[in-house]
Amino acid sequence: MSQDGRKVVITGLGVFASTGKDRESFFDNLVNGRSGVRRISLFDPSPLSVQIAAEVPDYNPTDYFPAKRLDLLDRFTQFALIAARETMESSGLEVREEERPRFGVVVGSGMGGVQTFDSGCYSLYARGATRLHPFTIPKVMHNAPASQISMEYNAQGPSFSTSTACSSSGHAIGEALHLIKYGQADMILAGGSDTPITMSMMRSWESVRVLATGNGNPASACRPFSADREGFVMGEGAGILLLEEYGHARARGAKIFAEICGVGMTSDATARAIRLALEEARMRPDEVDYINAHGTGTPLNDLTETEVVKRVFGEHARHVPISSTKSMHGHAMGATGGIELVATVMALERGIIPPTANFTRPDPQCDLDYVPNQAREKPVSAAISNSFAFGGLNAVLMVRRLKADSD
Repeated sequence: MSQDGRKVVITGLGVFASTGKDRESFFDNLVNGRSGVRRISLFDPSPLSVQIAAEVPDYNPTDYFPAKRLDLLDRFTQFALIAARETMESSGLEVREEERPRFGVVVGSGMGGVQTFDSGCYSLYARGATRLHPFTIPKVMHNAPASQISMEYNAQGPSFSTSTACSSSGHAIGEALHLIKYGQADMILAGGSDTPITMSMMRSWESVRVLATGNGNPASACRPFSADREGFVMGEGAGILLLEEYGHARARGAKIFAEICGVGMTSDATARAIRLALEEARMRPDEVDYINAHGTGTPLNDLTETEVVKRVFGEHARHVPISSTKSMHGHAMGATGGIELVATVMALERGIIPPTANFTRPDPQCDLDYVPNQAREKPVSAAISNSFAFGGLNAVLMVRRLKADSD
């Protein structure tokens, strides 16, 4: 191993989201500006002032799992498993028995098993239940997706969960990068999953006053960087990627989607996380061809992110395309970094940058190139994906095309 560590690549992609239940439909809907936001169907949202969310549509758990197994799986764990299955299928990876101790799983979640928790509390306090399902605890814990994925694929290496609100996936993928880079594992399934669309969660977020109402048009509710933006739309989903040591991937003839070459993790409100990702990748700001923004659509976040990009990229900030795919798939909390890194990698792979949908009119203070409303065909050699969380917990991931002369 060199002093700089080993090269790490992405060899599998899986996503399960409101805009697509697999990576192909997901990306196709993004580049065509199709929104996954609609009136909530998981429960009757009539008592709420915000009645919209980005749900995974027409989801039937028994299409994916035997009924008996569902007793062990909260909705957020189900989504993680479904995304992981697509990731493994896309990777073509067949793990040999002797490799299992170096095969791990790191999955982030900001909210955990809130569907189970919500229904349990309702049973206790509204219906007077005296006992809950015996599997309630393993269903609600944040580590459930990592545990269930590791058992499904017999991954015996480093496996754990991360929980840093909206940056949970970014931190999970960043930790996976470093575990492989510095020799603790060779292959890791990494990403995140969250399913926070419950009555209690929606009511709680209403009180923070950061949710967009939609004003009768759910699809256009989330308008990142627009002058009339009013907030984000709650989403759900999972995004899982397979990170693999480059030599191992090359030896088995794997398709390499991208190299993951840097991560910046900070607990501040400055631009340092982006600078750290660039520093680890040994890249200049002007080498970045695309930024997948955190871009929530709240007045403060979008202004702050714009200012951060200007500080890091200088004059190049005026030339680098920036888009927020949350405008379509919503804000899936701890899953958002994984979902958005899948979108970023596919943009890099295919040379198509998804738009910021629902862009209406420019904000004089948000004056960069946000790829408004229409996807853009453009070669992308290197890109970053930003995740910024409550409390200043930031995670920025850097990916690039694998150089032809990589060894």
